Amino acid sequence: MTNASDKDAPAPSPPPAGLANLSPAYFGLVMATGIVSLAAWMMDFPGLALALFGLNIGQYAVLWVLYVLRAWRHPRRFFGDMVAHLTGPGYFTVVAGTNILAGQFLILRENLSAGRALWLLGILLWVCLTYTIFTALTVRRDKPPLDRGINGSWLLAVVATQSLSVTSALIAARIGQPYRLELNLIALSMWLWGGMLYIWMMSLIFYRYAFFRFSPGDLQPPYWINMGAMAISTLAGSLLTLNAPHAPFLLSLLPFLKGFTVFYWATGTWWIPMLVLLGIWRHGYERFPLRYDPLYWGAVFPLGMYAACTEQMVRALEFGFLAALPRVFFFIALAAWAVTFFGMLRSLARGLGR
Repeated sequence: MTNASDKDAPAPSPPPAGLANLSPAYFGLVMATGIVSLAAWMMDFPGLALALFGLNIGQYAVLWVLYVLRAWRHPRRFFGDMVAHLTGPGYFTVVAGTNILAGQFLILRENLSAGRALWLLGILLWVCLTYTIFTALTVRRDKPPLDRGINGSWLLAVVATQSLSVTSALIAARIGQPYRLELNLIALSMWLWGGMLYIWMMSLIFYRYAFFRFSPGDLQPPYWINMGAMAISTLAGSLLTLNAPHAPFLLSLLPFLKGFTVFYWATGTWWIPMLVLLGIWRHGYERFPLRYDPLYWGAVFPLGMYAACTEQMVRALEFGFLAALPRVFFFIALAAWAVTFFGMLRSLARGLGR
């Protein structure tokens, strides 16, 4: 049943095809595959973790080729998307995907050289994209109203920031002085800044939820980043807690680190039933078609990240009574990844058959 008031809602359109229409958020594929791989490793499925790791390296390379080709052949579309309110934040998936892959090299292969190189690339990308996108959105003359200019993809800026915190903490745990303290400080600083950025953006998103008309077409998959941003913040806080014995300033902040880690986890957990209910309303009650869209990787990633962050929080804070929860969410994330991956392959096959 569809309400009469929703008749003017945006109609679902088939996924855009072609290089010019390549989604700026397509590195969400790398984010989702990477975190499911890492969660598989944590849940003692090394074969699956390494298989997804190999796949992710290929996906990362292919996407970089496609992005560079798009920038070269369609510069107006590529850079125009970068400075648009609804599409610009999607480019932060490049930063998060790079750091998730760095984490795979560090955890699955203990390859510090590759992990460090990707971490440095992630920092460069984060600096360039953060100050390009937010400066452009600030100074542009024509701006959309709030209800048409913001969605959950804005929180990818938080995910990108926290991904740098996670990678910095992972590298710090694997090296000695003279750089261990500096890396832990970078991790702490990015963790705190990411939390502040979430508060700013989530306030606007929640205001848009509650005080503007909301149609099924407005509830795009990146709204799951509402939870995913808190999940990766929990992961970063857990890693900082584990690093505390090797950094005096972290040890002095330990009660604060633990408290805010649980705060982030509780906030992310609160979002899960809310997002499930909104999904039921969108696809069940309002009959909104469910078809493949690259943005769905932004819904798979939070599920995998919730499994990984809860596993690390259990370890860091000794919450043994939560030990079963990460495994449950790992299997949910793996199922979501498989369905979305199959949808992507089917969409690509249809595109090639035209």
